Amino acid sequence: MTELYPPIRPHRTGMLEVGQGNRVYWEECGNPAGKPALVLHGGPGQGCTERMRQVFDPRRYQIVLFDQRGCGRSTPHAADPGTDLAANTTEHLLADMELLREHLGVQRWLLRGGSWGCTLALAYAQRFPHRVSEIVLSAISLSRRAEIDWLYRGVARLFPGEWARFRDGVPEADREGDLVAAYARLLSDPDPAVREPAARSWCTWEDAVLSLEPNGKPADRPGRPTTGELAFTRICAHYYANAAWLPDDQLLREAPKLAGIPGVLIHGRLDLSCPLDTAWALARAWPDAELITQPDAGHRGGPERRALVIATLDRFADR
Repeated sequence: MTELYPPIRPHRTGMLEVGQGNRVYWEECGNPAGKPALVLHGGPGQGCTERMRQVFDPRRYQIVLFDQRGCGRSTPHAADPGTDLAANTTEHLLADMELLREHLGVQRWLLRGGSWGCTLALAYAQRFPHRVSEIVLSAISLSRRAEIDWLYRGVARLFPGEWARFRDGVPEADREGDLVAAYARLLSDPDPAVREPAARSWCTWEDAVLSLEPNGKPADRPGRPTTGELAFTRICAHYYANAAWLPDDQLLREAPKLAGIPGVLIHGRLDLSCPLDTAWALARAWPDAELITQPDAGHRGGPERRALVIATLDRFADR
């Protein structure tokens, strides 16, 4: 089984002023003269991790990671209910990516993302195709309303008890309406007695959806939600309550703009969080995309997915 590359440390880091009082954390690892690659973390709102660096050959890649607005090491942090999320939208993130590219002097870069990172990568590539060399995605999500409705209501058919507890985490008057919007309100409440149970309920539901996967062991979530969980749940509900501010099916309709950009889509057939039909539709609409379906993997993937991602990035390294 393909192993991750050895752990590496950034050789440059910074806080980029992106406007509206936001400062975005970024870091650069690997070879400063190597092939530029930008990592787009999931969530929205999960932030980057050290392991995300390790799928790239550090001798051949200039690896750039950043924490999207409001999460990770970026400021102000969304865990603080006083942080206004009005200037935290997909459009703002696209502008941040361009500002970071200009700040680093990168002409074109490979995009690597998973889950929400797929949505952001595709939106950026369709806006700035001349700035993208290749795209490597896994756990494909386009953040369409149908996908969001499936994740927070439709898949309840497989987890009725767990979903009932998730539904009951909002006021009774909101239970037959838009649950995601109801949670977005709770997660921005200044009272921790409101905000913290909502964050725990959101995370517990997402764990339940992933629980049938081969690597679906629930995360250890003892006690009160962490700062990271508070930011993640708040940003996630904020984005999904607004369907990422993208016209429905935009990323599919505009996939022909990606012609000439090689892409690899890696998706698990057992992914209940993001069902396979989204990846299949994207592969049909994107002329230069290759879809790799993993028969025994889910949203979280596992060693086989890691091997596929590393092999793909190794193949693109000298392109």
